[in-house]
Formats: sequence, structure tokens, C-alpha cells
Amino acid sequence: MSVDEMPWRPAAMTQVESDEEAPPGFVALRFAGIGMMARMIEPEKLNEPVDWINLTEKLEAWGEVPEPGSITSLQNMPNERGLNAILKADSTWLAEFLPWLSDGRIRARAKAAPEGSRIPIGGYSFEGRDVVVLRHLEDDIENSAGIITNALAADDAESAQDELRNAGMVLGRYHTKAGEARITPSDQSRWNARNQWLEETLRATFLWRAPYSKDQPCTLSLMDIRFSDICGDSLRIGRTRLADALRPPVCEFPAMRDLASLAHDLSRLHHNSGSKLELMPLRLALIEGWKSTAPAEWSTDDSFYSHRGGLAIWEYEQCLMDVLEASSHQSGAPQPAVEILRYVQSYQKKMFSNRTFGALSAMAGFFGLATLYWTFPWTLDEVVLPLIFIGTSALLMRMYRRMSPPPERPFSMI
Repeated sequence: MSVDEMPWRPAAMTQVESDEEAPPGFVALRFAGIGMMARMIEPEKLNEPVDWINLTEKLEAWGEVPEPGSITSLQNMPNERGLNAILKADSTWLAEFLPWLSDGRIRARAKAAPEGSRIPIGGYSFEGRDVVVLRHLEDDIENSAGIITNALAADDAESAQDELRNAGMVLGRYHTKAGEARITPSDQSRWNARNQWLEETLRATFLWRAPYSKDQPCTLSLMDIRFSDICGDSLRIGRTRLADALRPPVCEFPAMRDLASLAHDLSRLHHNSGSKLELMPLRLALIEGWKSTAPAEWSTDDSFYSHRGGLAIWEYEQCLMDVLEASSHQSGAPQPAVEILRYVQSYQKKMFSNRTFGALSAMAGFFGLATLYWTFPWTLDEVVLPLIFIGTSALLMRMYRRMSPPPERPFSMI
């Protein structure tokens, strides 16, 4: 296949010799760029039914797979996330090859998905690593991306918000099931280290570190989700994006990251449609839909608290990953990611200014408590001043929290 027929490869990076071991019938590839490295595997040959037999005979099958000898035709359909192949046998199958290691938990996500989700029904693995997953080929049906795009193009706010609310609910139901399957503590140091690597690799003029909000434990994150993955009440569990090959995750992520992925996809659809609808009410509909079905403890005010990262820092990461992928292809500035990043510094500057109130609150609280400590036992006259300090501290902290940007507010509206 030509370069154009392999869109999952980082087109502007140089292919170098790989020292990785590949499954039989596959080839290990490595691509190098400035500050970046991507490792992949691909089938060596896949043009005829006999190639499929040769490719899978030494792999371990799981779930439902077609009998190798029953395949009568094979058609390749390249995809930006890996090679697809349509297999015709007793029924029509879609085979999705997994070119990078970050797809290693696709079976775990599928197992945790709610009933009715569109998940792989079988596949093949090699030494514990899934290399291809299989589905029955679906009919073309309108997904949420198409419905939202049409509503945005027509400036139909009600239809757009209804579909966004539904999409948020679908994602929230997945997170409720994922939370029942797996929860681990938040991993703030690795999250910040990942953002630091992205910023340094992209030579960003802005830096963002956060202590991260409460109520954001790690779970079986989808890694990347788009509105095209949602149809009605059904969620499609699929492959991750190229950015996760350019920077393989060494940590797990919270549900908030998946919500940020959808919120950023809304920004893409809104930008591409040229809609005159305001983005803030659209984002609010998505967030409200998610909060209505996601675990209550993951959708608290503390989990969305922007002064400690909230949803915003995960949207920031989504923008950086768009730029990272565009850099690997040298495909130009990706919009709206670059436009959104223009407002990051002003967003951070506003929050830094807000912290003045937080600092004053801490100082007033300290003076009040210290005075109470040193004047014990108290008299009525001595207790008045420290109580004023403590009351002022509580008032300032309340003001500080109220100044935190709400999650539905885009960076551009700070």
C-alpha cells in the first residue's frame, strides 16, 4: 500500500529500523521525529483470503471469529486508526487491526460497557496482546455527529442540545458500568508529567500544572471518544488515536478525560459547521446529560472545580494531542485546537488573579485561629476580633470558589 493508503502512520516522521518483535505475519515498525517516537505493528500481506488464513493461524482466537476456510473475499479499507478489512463468509465481518500498544484494554472496556453497546465480538491476540478485533459489519446509520452537525448548520439549538444531552447520558452510563468494574486512585504526578512532555515536545509557550480536582479517580477510560461513536443509546467501543502511539500512556485516566474528549469534539463540530449558535449552552447540555447518568461522586462540584483543573485541564490536553498529531503529519495548524490554545494564557492569568482571594482567605483564617490559640482562655472582648477574621476568611473563600469558571464556559469566554 502507498503512504496515502496507510493514514494511521505519522506521514512526516521518518521510518527507522525497529528492534521490536512482531507476531508471525506482522512487521514491527518504528517512526522517529523531533522529540517523538512511534512504535507500531502491521500485517505484512493482506490482499486475499489465503493471506488472512496465514496471518491468523498462529494467533490465539477469542470470542466469535469466522472459520478461516469460509472466507470468500477480502477488501482492505484503511482508517486513520489502523487497517480495516471487510471479510465475507457466512456473514460480513469487519476486522480492525490494532497498530499500537495503547489499545491493550479494548476487551476490558468492551466487557465493562453497558448492554446494547457496539463492542468487538471476537478477535486474535499474540502473547496476551490483542492485534485484531472483529465485529459483524454494521449498516450505515446516522450517529450523533451527523445529527449535531445538521442541527448546528441549521442553527437549531433545541435539536442540538437534545442530542448533546443524550450523548452525555450515553457516556455517563458507560462510566457507571466502568466504575463498577475498575477504580484506582488518581495519578496526578503522571498526569502532570504527560502534559509537561506534550508542552516540551510542541515547544508550547504556555505551561499548565494542576493539583487536579477531587472526585476524579481513574477508571477504564475510553481514551478517545467522538460523537460518531454514539448512535441513539448505543456506544461504540473502538480503537484509540495516533496521539496515544506518539506518547503511550503510562498511567490510567479519570472519566472526566472522556467527557473532555466529547466536549472537544463538540468544539470541532461547531467550528466546522460555522454555526451561529453559542457554544456555552451546547456544552452545558452535554455536561448535564453526563452528570445525570454518571456516578454521582464523579460529577460533584468539586470534580468540576476549575481552579484545580476540573474539566478545563483535560480539554487543554485534548488540544495538545490534536497539535501533536498534526505535527507528526505536518498537516498544518489543527483547528479549533490552535485557536482554543490561544486563550489558555488569559484563562490561567484570570485564575491566578482569582487566587488573591484564596490567599487572603487563608491569611484571615490563620490570624483568626492563631489569635484564638494565644488568647485562650477567652474573654468576650478578646474573641470578637478573631471571629471577625474567621468570618472574613469564610466569606473570601466563598467568593474565591464562586469565581472559578464553570465547566460549560469555553476558554474563549473567560
